[in-house]
Amino acid sequence: MTPVQKQEYDVVIIGGGVAGLSAALVLGRARRKVAVVDSGTPRNQLASHAHGFLTRDGTAPAELLRLAREEVRGYGVDLIEATVVDVTEARVAVLRDGSRVSGRHLILATGLRDVLPELAGADERWGRDLLQCPYCHGWEVRDRKLGVLATGDTSFEQALLVRQWSPQVTLFTHISGEPDDVQRRRLAARHVAIVPGEVKGLVVEDDALAALELADGQRVDCQTLFVEPEAAVDSAIISSVGCGRAEDGCITTDGIGKTDIEGVWAVGNANDPSAQLIAAAGDAYRVAVSVNAELVREDVAAAGG
Repeated sequence: MTPVQKQEYDVVIIGGGVAGLSAALVLGRARRKVAVVDSGTPRNQLASHAHGFLTRDGTAPAELLRLAREEVRGYGVDLIEATVVDVTEARVAVLRDGSRVSGRHLILATGLRDVLPELAGADERWGRDLLQCPYCHGWEVRDRKLGVLATGDTSFEQALLVRQWSPQVTLFTHISGEPDDVQRRRLAARHVAIVPGEVKGLVVEDDALAALELADGQRVDCQTLFVEPEAAVDSAIISSVGCGRAEDGCITTDGIGKTDIEGVWAVGNANDPSAQLIAAAGDAYRVAVSVNAELVREDVAAAGG
C-alpha cells in the first residue's frame, strides 16, 4: 500500500496475536472482507514455547502465529504488517506510512506490553528464566530452585502457587515490605522461605540464572525467578479511539465485546489482562460471531429489510 491509498473492509482488526487472528479466522470463514494490521511484536515473542493451548502445547509462539496466519490467509483475510498511529472517528486506521484502512467495524486486539522491574539483567532473561506465569512455564522448571520477586500484595499468593511446582521456593520481599503474621503463617505452611531485602540484579552463569544479588551484596541461589510485572496497554491507540477504560487501563466492554464507541469492539488482553492464549482465542471467537451478527443486521437494513 502507498500513503495515498485507502482500503475499505467489513472489519479491520488492530493486533495480530492469537486473539486478533482468531477473530479474523471466524470472520473470514463468514465471507467477510477482513484486514489484520499488526506491527509484528507480540507480547510473548521472547518465550521459547507456548503452553496450555490444546493440540499446540509446547509450540513456539512464532510458529503458532505462523500457522495462524497461514490459516486466515486461506479465507481471504489481508494481513498488513504496519503500525497504526491513529484511528479517526470514522473507524479509519491511519498507518505510519500515511496509508489508511477503514472498516465498517473495528476490533481492538492490541494486547498488553510487560513492564519489567528495574533489575540488572532482567531484559535479557525475560521469557527464559525470568517468568510470570507458572501455568505457562511451571512444568518446565519443576523441582528447580525457584524464586518469587515480591512487587505487591499478590506476590505472596504467587509464592504459594509456585510452590506447587517445586519444594524449593523462596520469596524475595524486595521492595514490598515484610509479610504480616498471617502471610508468614501461610508461607510457612507451604514451606516457602523468605529472604528480606531489595534485589539488585540477576546473576547469570553459563547463560542460565544462578542466583539473585541483593543490595547488600548477598547472593541467594535461584535458578528461575517468577515476577508479576506491570502491564501497559497501547494507550495511544485506545485514546485515539476514545473508548472507555477500566482502572488498569484496559478497554471496557459489554457482555458481547462491544466498547462504548459504536462499531468498535475489543478482544483478548486489551480487554482482559488475565486471559491466557486459549482464553483469548475463545473470547475472540465469541466476539467475532457477535460482530458478524451486527454486520448482518446492517446489511438487511441497507437492503430495505
